[in-house]
Amino acid sequence: MSKLLNAVLVSGLLIASFSLSAAELKIGYVQVEKILQDAPQTTESSKKLEKEFAPRSQELEKMQKQIRDLETALDKDSLTMSESDRKNKERDVSNLKIDFQRKQRELREDVTMRKNEELAALQDRINKAVTSVSEAEGYDLVVYSGVAYASKKIDITDKVLKSLGKK
Repeated sequence: MSKLLNAVLVSGLLIASFSLSAAELKIGYVQVEKILQDAPQTTESSKKLEKEFAPRSQELEKMQKQIRDLETALDKDSLTMSESDRKNKERDVSNLKIDFQRKQRELREDVTMRKNEELAALQDRINKAVTSVSEAEGYDLVVYSGVAYASKKIDITDKVLKSLGKK
């Protein structure tokens, strides 16, 4: 019985000391999704990637048009051309399609890789902005998304966005 009483007393003391220290903590919350969506660096990054990959995208569009034109010409002229000419044209179209699919896949992989690089850089800037705001305003703990509930009064997302906008 005395062990149970000791456990209850120790538990009570721990709870009381935790509630006292919790009252002194300044806690903040950051909505990462909102920052990723609204940060000016997100728009800059998107424009940068679009510009970087525009020539390759345009090349793919030209290739796709070339394939359609060759297929149309093949359909139209297939009755009048010799068997060997038709097979050669079909092989050319098939090779062009394979080349197109390879280039399309490579572009997709390169875009994904660059997006991940840009996202990593943005996340680093976000972390620095969160740290900066937290230290400037005396927060003891700042948590990211994945919280069941966070009051608006502890949400510092807009402050972080403002900090990101200055840089």
